[in-house]
Amino acid sequence: MRRRNWRVVSAGVLLMILAGTFFFIMTANAGISTDPQELMRLSGRYAGIVIGVSVAMIVYGLIGKKT
Repeated sequence: MRRRNWRVVSAGVLLMILAGTFFFIMTANAGISTDPQELMRLSGRYAGIVIGVSVAMIVYGLIGKKT
């Protein structure tokens, strides 16, 4: 029987929410930037990386460890 690690799952969900919030805040700030295309490229890249890590954390937490 495997035991799920809910702390890792909740941390992954929190990271996913924070990455989405970061991306949408940067979208709102792109209009006042001197280079909005570069700003959106960088913020999208880093938000995507964080979302990928959070998905991996969620999967790892749901798989759990053997007891």
